[in-house]
Amino acid sequence: MKFSTVMVIGAGVIALGACNKKTGGNNAASNIEANAENRAENVTAAANNEASNIMNRAENEASAVKNAGENEASAIKNSAENKADAVKNSSSNAASNSSDKKSK
Repeated sequence: MKFSTVMVIGAGVIALGACNKKTGGNNAASNIEANAENRAENVTAAANNEASNIMNRAENEASAVKNAGENEASAIKNSAENKADAVKNSSSNAASNSSDKKSK
């Protein structure tokens, strides 16, 4: 019984040793695969960063165009209000001047 137990344990140790042997070719293949995965992850990260940068630039450009349009619209509105006020004031002044002339 002792002999068979020792034989089974010995066979198991030999089998494990055989399974864990890595040759230089296996190590090189593992390194190549790991390097390829790292490079692929780096390319993906760079692409994602560039896409984010493009989106941010587009959003900034859109905001700038929108702000410029709003500023121009406000300027036009203010100009129109100023002209309308000027017309009202000149009409009011003309009416006041003509009533002043009539009363003299």
